[in-house]
Amino acid sequence: MSELKKMYTTLLRDHFPDDLRLQLGSQELVYKKRTWNIGGEVRGLRYGENPDQPAALYEQVGGELILDGVAFRRPGQGLVSALTEEHMLQAGKHPGKTNLTDVDNALNILQYLSARPAAVILKHNNPCGAAWTELGIAEAVSRAFWSDRIAAFGGAIVVNRPLNKEAAELINSFYFEVVAAPEFEPGVVDILKARKNLRIMKIPGIARLEELARAPYLDIKSLFDGGLVLQSSFQSRIRNEADFLPATAEKDGVTYTARKPSPKEMQDLIFAWSIEAGVSSNSVIFVRDGATTAIGTGEQDRVGCVDLTITKARTKYADLLAFKEQGCSIYELMLAARSGDKEGASKAEILADIRQRSDAARGGLPGSALVSDGFFPFRDGVDLCLAQGVTAIAQPGGSLRDFEVIRAVNEASPQAAMVFTGQRSFKH
Repeated sequence: MSELKKMYTTLLRDHFPDDLRLQLGSQELVYKKRTWNIGGEVRGLRYGENPDQPAALYEQVGGELILDGVAFRRPGQGLVSALTEEHMLQAGKHPGKTNLTDVDNALNILQYLSARPAAVILKHNNPCGAAWTELGIAEAVSRAFWSDRIAAFGGAIVVNRPLNKEAAELINSFYFEVVAAPEFEPGVVDILKARKNLRIMKIPGIARLEELARAPYLDIKSLFDGGLVLQSSFQSRIRNEADFLPATAEKDGVTYTARKPSPKEMQDLIFAWSIEAGVSSNSVIFVRDGATTAIGTGEQDRVGCVDLTITKARTKYADLLAFKEQGCSIYELMLAARSGDKEGASKAEILADIRQRSDAARGGLPGSALVSDGFFPFRDGVDLCLAQGVTAIAQPGGSLRDFEVIRAVNEASPQAAMVFTGQRSFKH
């Protein structure tokens, strides 16, 4: 067992070159491998996605790319790839790929959320909780955490405002592996360092995310056969209310038009669509009052994604009840209920009550707004959402059955709202 544990702390030697050059026609991009001196050892990434995969991180240091008149992000705009020892306020050991790519995807989301203090918690490169609020960064951290405290365990939390003491104390009261912020208020780093294994990263460039959001970056996908797919990165076209399109469709000479969302619903839809940029497809996201209430990721069919997300929401809601009232997780309560003794019988009654209350509350989903990264091919997924009390939906539009989907929100009581984004947000 000790040998198995050892592989997670072993620092692999990589044989990747110090410099990397990418020639695109007459344009050349130049990259330099990032290394750090940690504990007296100068090395790069500890390993890749798994402990037996050597890996290297490169920062763009030269060249500019312009395609069809569009200028891509330039050298000097690095964030995660530009991290130095100075920025790694507490490293513990050389970072692995997954820690950094989680932080990177959080920044991918936060680039659209600069208007308010926001926090995103990432796990396995997908957000498990996110929030933005005018009440400050500590409130954003709290709401993001309680959106899904189970998945947040061992995650990376990234914020877009200087981290204060209140937020730091909440972070320290639970287990995180990484925290990243543009700055830390006086005394905050000392609080966080009480967690010896917590990686603390200062990324000043977070303060200019809104500026970076204006330009795409070169997105490179590697194929199994060694080939490459190059694409311009996804850029959200939804930055404010005016960017949404009216949900309207025609069928057999009849025009169907959905209710326009209220200002509050619009804000939740903008927030949710911003998060969608960092979620594996196909996905749906439920939000209410600037915080996620459920996130569904990486499913094969849309109605199935909605169904599973609803089920997950009810489990997470039951867990919150168990944690706050019994001081344990819903799964620990389930285990105690199976003991077969008198105490087990009592726990079983408590478990049944919690489950009943979670179902009655529909997992805390009523009043949520919802976004879908792709259009609804049928109204079944929409009907499931509406049954949970969803009041507004944003989706790309463009389905042959858009008229059915609009009819579904119009038939809801009370009538739900819908808008089109005019773009898909798949992330494969």
